[in-house]
Amino acid sequence: MIKNPILRGCNPDPCICRKGDDYYCAVSSFEWFPGIPVYHSRDLQNWELITNVLTDYSQIDLRDLPSGKGIWAPCLTYCEEDGLFYVLFGCMYSTNARYHDCANYITTAKDIKGPWSKPVYVHSAGFDASLFHDEDGRKYVSSIDWETREGYEKPGGICVCEIDPKTFKPLGFPKRVYRGATERGCLEAPHITKKNGFYYLMCAEGGTGYGHSVTMARSPDIFGGTFGSYEPDPENPILTSYPRNFVRSADHVITSCFNPDVKLQKAGHGSYVELMNGEVYLVHLCGRPFFPELRCTLGRETAIQQMEWTSGGWLRKVGGKLPDEYVKAPDLPEAVLSKTPCLDDFDEEKLGDHFNSPRIKPTDFADLTARKGYVRLRGGESFCSPHCASILARKLTGVYGTVTTKLDFSPEIYKHSAGILMYYNNLNFVYLRKYYSETLDGTALGIVRLERGEKTELIQTRTPAEDREVYMRIVLSGREFHFEYGYDGVEFRAIGDNFDLTKLSDDYVGFGSYTGAFVGIGCIDLMFREKTADFDFLDYRIDEEADID
Repeated sequence: MIKNPILRGCNPDPCICRKGDDYYCAVSSFEWFPGIPVYHSRDLQNWELITNVLTDYSQIDLRDLPSGKGIWAPCLTYCEEDGLFYVLFGCMYSTNARYHDCANYITTAKDIKGPWSKPVYVHSAGFDASLFHDEDGRKYVSSIDWETREGYEKPGGICVCEIDPKTFKPLGFPKRVYRGATERGCLEAPHITKKNGFYYLMCAEGGTGYGHSVTMARSPDIFGGTFGSYEPDPENPILTSYPRNFVRSADHVITSCFNPDVKLQKAGHGSYVELMNGEVYLVHLCGRPFFPELRCTLGRETAIQQMEWTSGGWLRKVGGKLPDEYVKAPDLPEAVLSKTPCLDDFDEEKLGDHFNSPRIKPTDFADLTARKGYVRLRGGESFCSPHCASILARKLTGVYGTVTTKLDFSPEIYKHSAGILMYYNNLNFVYLRKYYSETLDGTALGIVRLERGEKTELIQTRTPAEDREVYMRIVLSGREFHFEYGYDGVEFRAIGDNFDLTKLSDDYVGFGSYTGAFVGIGCIDLMFREKTADFDFLDYRIDEEADID
């Protein structure tokens, strides 16, 4: 059996494809760099992070973007005729005044690990753009046609346009082909496939909250035929955590749609793949909230479900519409792949693909060569900055366990600090730092918290620091976490009170964030941007199997 979710932590909006016996899944990365992580599997139950598509500013520049913007819903496909992988991705720059300012690009590679071509601009019709390769060699892009006009139904419909298969330039304006199948609203996430003479349009409806869903429609013509519309599946939605009908809401979270009967909430935004043996599986995003707060600290994760085609030519989830925590594995040989290491001792020549930084490349400030066995972080702007904050982080994938590091740092003025932090975005984090205290006339340890943009220096946690390397630890115990420190790596003492882990979630911090909690190390130099801190290791010991409740 496969236990969901298959990709834990912040891994939303999955898109799956197959090349031979290999399966690949790409997910959204928003403001985090490198962008568009791609996971690999050979049995659909064991997955490994194999690469990131966007690794350089020549491909995309995410600096100064607000939290939750950046790379939304990449579409990963493999075209056997071309012998190429394609990634169509959108970069969302702004959602101010309901103008979803998004630019969609296509990049290609012969090998999934790259190198990837320089992205080519396609259009800005709307987000969640998807690429379809037809049997005759023609290519089409579908996306939401985002509606901005007063008096028109929002958010809009699904549009399709043909593009030149070589230049990727649209061959005319996109045409609206579909307005949705339910009254849930928030139509998005189109993916077009073809089977038995029909073009199938898979979408999401209900908003990416507790009313989320996957719906399906079909047409013998990719542009919707004579009436310009796809025929909805009469059983829509085909997957959802909340099967009862409801009327669309301006609140995308819609906590009233929480279903206590399912483990996986927010099921929606799907993409399916057919196996060589005819089996069908669908990947989709989901959330696992703390109850009763209904806050998903781990963000939107990726789950998988077994599907089947009916005699009438519709795709159905095996066992009904609700997402299953345990799913029958496909008839494939089990293939155990390498897992992301728990301990990073920074002895390698390059950082692992699992390390991320908000908006900038980790290599801009993280150096593995300056001191053998350490990563040296050059101090950047404050962690509130959307420009160049020096944070080296990894996705939080469970809520029980410890994350430990050892820091060598000698701050000289109060504008210098370094340490370990729990981070949601630049307006929500908790930071255990070593810094220079003018009050103590020396180095000190202390905690700074940012909650919904309000900064609090927890003065009561100020503690004199010894002039040597210090161990720092985050201890996670479900809905709470606290910090500890020590000097020998054996004995630790707590510093500060317990913090509410549930608050590090998009459900708490506010609309438009969409990511999940990260844990990491960082360094700040508010004077010259040159002070450095050396970290000996990052030991990530998280129990991913423990339940969230």
